[in-house]
This record gives sequence, structure tokens and C-alpha cells, in this order.
Amino acid sequence: MDHQDLVQTMKDPGFYPPPVQGVDFIQTHVSSVFLTGEYVYKVKKPVDFGFLDFSTVELRRENCQKELRLNRRLAPTVYLRVAAITMEDGHPTLDGDGEVMDWAVVMRQLDQQLLGPEVLSAGKLTEEKIDALVDILVPFYPRTRSGPDVDEWGKAEVFKFTTDENFEQTAGNVGQAIPRPAYEFIRDYTNGFFQEKSGLFQRRIREGRIRECHGDLHLGNIFFEEKPVIFDCIEFNDRLSCTDVAADLGFLAMDLEFRGEPGLARRVIDGYVQKSGDVDLPEIVGFYACYRAYVRGKIACLTAADPALDEGARTAQLRLAGEYFDLAYRYARRGGI
Repeated sequence: MDHQDLVQTMKDPGFYPPPVQGVDFIQTHVSSVFLTGEYVYKVKKPVDFGFLDFSTVELRRENCQKELRLNRRLAPTVYLRVAAITMEDGHPTLDGDGEVMDWAVVMRQLDQQLLGPEVLSAGKLTEEKIDALVDILVPFYPRTRSGPDVDEWGKAEVFKFTTDENFEQTAGNVGQAIPRPAYEFIRDYTNGFFQEKSGLFQRRIREGRIRECHGDLHLGNIFFEEKPVIFDCIEFNDRLSCTDVAADLGFLAMDLEFRGEPGLARRVIDGYVQKSGDVDLPEIVGFYACYRAYVRGKIACLTAADPALDEGARTAQLRLAGEYFDLAYRYARRGGI
């Protein structure tokens, strides 16, 4: 049974023990997600993108287990278990005794109206909610994995490989999604930062600021319950998750500013610095915010190149890319949040 057949099976309310009233289906480029009212079942697609490999059942099992472990750091009551999907009399079954055909991460379903973008659009993303989020992040990072294998990813010369890759992959979009002067300014700012701030990168490593972070910290991965719940961290690639804490915080601040909340972005950074004592963070967080905005622009460009998109969707993705590239340019111009 291929993944699409499994998706059709898991869309059936009768698949779940006990049967549920209905199933809402969400699809990303790497996962199929099934919301049943009380629980969420997330199945990884059998894909290999180089930076991410879920191509075998065993790799999907390993990554499901890692996803459970990492996300329990910030959402222990949400990430419940990893469930086997087995074949019983020719039909997929949850937790059966037959041959394992796939794996699913099982989560407690939360109120979608409490998801960050929904809270923001309802005008309810207050300074108090941002402060509560910072209060979670300040003690979180010192508890995360660190050490020489993690520190390696915080070296300037190692991280430069990633930014060089971004500029190479978007060179064909110059003049289309990003004006050449902006492209060259962001590239020169990025390369200049590596040269001029090499001592800062080394100091961040010595001070233990390189950690196994969340890796994808933005509003879409935060539920604002009474105590915020942060979920869906990156489990599939150490290059993307093992990084400076400033890269995590820069992503969150960038996302807030992109959504029209520069004041809340500033509050995240100021609050974190004050409560953590990370006095060097303001010197580098704008660099990472620029990087994060540029990556978002790149992803929109790659999406626009999908031949399955119609012209309207392609145009919308290129417009989105342009907005992210413009924000990256503004960060490069001002050098900070």
C-alpha cells in the first residue's frame, strides 16, 4: 500500500479505535496530518529531499521517535506516543499485531483558535502573552543538548555554507522576486558579517549559546493556551536545529515583524536579554532575522517553481517571496531587530 492509499484509509472515521465523528486532513510537503477531535495523527511521507530522508519505514520510525523526544521538551502533555500502523487481513490498522507498514506520531489535539496566527488576527496577541512565551524560552535553552558536536554548527565558516547555498539557489530569481541591488546588498552584508564578527561567533560558542534548539520557532507553531505550548520543532536535520539560540529568537521576531507587529518582535528580544543575561544577543540576532527572512523568500520561490501551480498561485508565491526578501533587505540595512 502506498502513502496515498494510506491517506485515504486514515481519512475514514472508522479507521480509529474507537471510531470518531469526523477527520480533518492537513497536508504539508513532508507529512500527512489527521485531526480527529481528541487526537492528531501525523504520518511522515516517504520522501527524500537530501536535507530530509523519510524514504524507508525504519527512517520514518526513527524520526517519529526523535520528533516525540524533542517536542516533549516544550509540549510534554501534547506529544503522547508513536503508534505502529500494521497490516491486518490486508487492511492498515493502528497498533495491530501484523507487519508494520508505517508509523504515526500521536498528539493531543488543541484548539485551533489558539494557534498564534489566529490569536494575532483576532487582536488578542498581547504583550502579556509574549512575556509568558519568553518565560518559557529563557529556561528552555540551557536545558537543551550542547557540546562539541552541537557547537560545530555555530561556527561562522560552517554556517556560511548554508547562507552561500541560499544565495546560489535564489540567483535565478534576481530581477523577478528580488531586485539585483537588494540581492547583492543582502549577500554582501551577510558575507561581511561573517568576516567582521568572527570573534562574536567564537564567543557565542564559548558561552554555550549553540544548542539543539526548536529550529522552526514562529507563530504557526505556538498555541497560546493559558501557558503557551510550542510544538513541531525540527527533528530531521541537525544543521537546521543545532544553532545559536539567537537564530531561534530571530525567527520568532522576524515572523512577528512580517505579520505587522514590530513592537512585539522587539519585546521578545528585549525580554529575553533581560531575563537570560544574554547581553551579546542584540549584536547578532538581526543577522539571524535577516537570514530567516531570506530563507522564507527562498522557500516561496521554490514553491512558485512547482509546475503543478496555476499562474495565480505562482504569482502569489512570487509576491510573498518579494515581501520576505524586502524584510531581509531592511534587516541588512539596519543591522538589527
